[in-house]
Amino acid sequence: MSKIEYFQFEYLKILSSIEPSTKPVFGKMNVHQMIEHMSYAFRQASGLIPLAAINDDETTQKMFQFMMSDKPFRDNTPNPYLPKEPAPAVCPSIQESISVLEKDIKTFFETFDNDHEKRILNPFFGNLNFVEWTHLLHKHAQHHLRQFNQL
Repeated sequence: MSKIEYFQFEYLKILSSIEPSTKPVFGKMNVHQMIEHMSYAFRQASGLIPLAAINDDETTQKMFQFMMSDKPFRDNTPNPYLPKEPAPAVCPSIQESISVLEKDIKTFFETFDNDHEKRILNPFFGNLNFVEWTHLLHKHAQHHLRQFNQL
């Protein structure tokens, strides 16, 4: 299954199947916060949350090479754009947060619908096109599924 098909047909089913009380293997987010965190990631990938680059060109290139590899993110990978403590969930229920994520995933695909070479800046990995963003989002999704023992 391609990463595109994964996001279109599998990912939300997996998230829906996670017991809300599941404790994380690492990190501080609960299941609800993680789902909303992934919505944020898809909005960023769609260009709806522009963030400034934080690395020099050489560091960005090294980070891009890692990002494009199949090596997973380390547990507790820091993100200077996120607070030290996870933000409280915005939606009142996990199901509502999953519905928002579903819309954010659709928006991501629509953003690149007519131009897969369009580039949107990621503050750590550089200007990414559709294939690169899809790879990053898949790596990110796998990281958080591993966080809740779903891989």
